[in-house]
Amino acid sequence: MSWRVVIVANRAKLEFKLNYLVIRSEETVRKVFLGEISVLIIESTAVALTAALLCELVKRKIKVVFCDEKRNPCSELIPHYGCHDVSARLKEQLAWPATTKVEVWTSVVHNKIEQQKQLLQEFSLPGAELLEEYLSDIQLNDTTNREGHAAKVYFNSLFGLGFSRSADDCTNAALNYGYAVIMSAFNREIVANGYLTQLGLFHDNTFNPFNFTSDVMEPFRPLVDRKVLAANMTGFGPAEKVLMVGVLNDSVLVAGEKQYVNNAIKIYCKSIFDALNQSDPELIRFYSYEF
Repeated sequence: MSWRVVIVANRAKLEFKLNYLVIRSEETVRKVFLGEISVLIIESTAVALTAALLCELVKRKIKVVFCDEKRNPCSELIPHYGCHDVSARLKEQLAWPATTKVEVWTSVVHNKIEQQKQLLQEFSLPGAELLEEYLSDIQLNDTTNREGHAAKVYFNSLFGLGFSRSADDCTNAALNYGYAVIMSAFNREIVANGYLTQLGLFHDNTFNPFNFTSDVMEPFRPLVDRKVLAANMTGFGPAEKVLMVGVLNDSVLVAGEKQYVNNAIKIYCKSIFDALNQSDPELIRFYSYEF
């Protein structure tokens, strides 16, 4: 099972040789076995990659994230064909009943607010009781927008009443970076199973190529929030980025078994697909956080 997250932060040439990723810099040559790599993050625009390596990364379903000149994630490598029977998977996705999508989305929203409530309780912050009320008030398709109300209470409790998600500060930089890492892992699983990231359950933005990802990743956002809150950052540089990437190697519980977040995403996505194909939201395997 792949588990390693590799970050290339400085000028280098990357190539493929004998099942290894070879990283050639001005001073050193390093090798990483491709079978161990789950995510490759190219943080510097001064990195050159060979076509042979890119093709091999796609074949092995290794998620590749490219960063811009500010070292923020800006794109990722997605294969044209995620699995051998991709046509059958697309037909399934197009045939998912609207009622089933609504039920699955409602379950996802419920679990997201539950995870937020548990995080507030973990750090003894106010607002958990109000989120519990929102949980009991959720209706199908969250028609009363309990998710939005919960988010306002939640972020104000985490980072203070003056906090805004639109502010240009280190907290938002860390949150956005961490969410991008999580989103990339979800994109990998969705495409690897033959589904389209563009066709969402609830999200339906014409300009969002990751509507489906935006739906199913919601309960995993609090894992990023927890990391940012615990770090108490005063800036956002290379060390903080490495910290945020590390969220994929944190541990959670799935069905009573400890799993890396990277593997928990794989298990959770498979259960989401099963729930949609079998019209049974009870099949979804949400994670729990041990604290």
